[in-house]
Amino acid sequence: MAYFLAKTDPETYSIEQFEHDKKTVWDGVRNAAALLVIRSMRPDDLVFIYHSLGQSAIVGLARVTSDPRPDEYEPKSWVVDMEFVGRLAQPVTLRAVKESHLFDDWSLVRQSRLSTMAMPDTFVAWMREQYPQNKGF
Repeated sequence: MAYFLAKTDPETYSIEQFEHDKKTVWDGVRNAAALLVIRSMRPDDLVFIYHSLGQSAIVGLARVTSDPRPDEYEPKSWVVDMEFVGRLAQPVTLRAVKESHLFDDWSLVRQSRLSTMAMPDTFVAWMREQYPQNKGF
């Protein structure tokens, strides 16, 4: 199992809407580097959902339920199916990640506009340690 992070603008698709829908097709990714990440996802991988813009925080968790496939509506894009796993009891802010200085070389810190990225196992361990109230991953 691998871990990923996927960003969404909460005005476009929020964690609340995902929770309501229970399942979604993760689409709309156009950046070449982010598309490579989508294409590397496999069923049962976990994806942390990140609210961009105002909140700038990891807010929830999803599970990949399909292999990646070409987007039927965007010929240059790829999609995966995801199911909602849960919200984090305490969002993990970008500020907290940056202030730790443990992940200065991670794409979340270095490439703020990248919408989808692999998540280092060391980050998952750090989240478990720093935010024990966030369970399920």
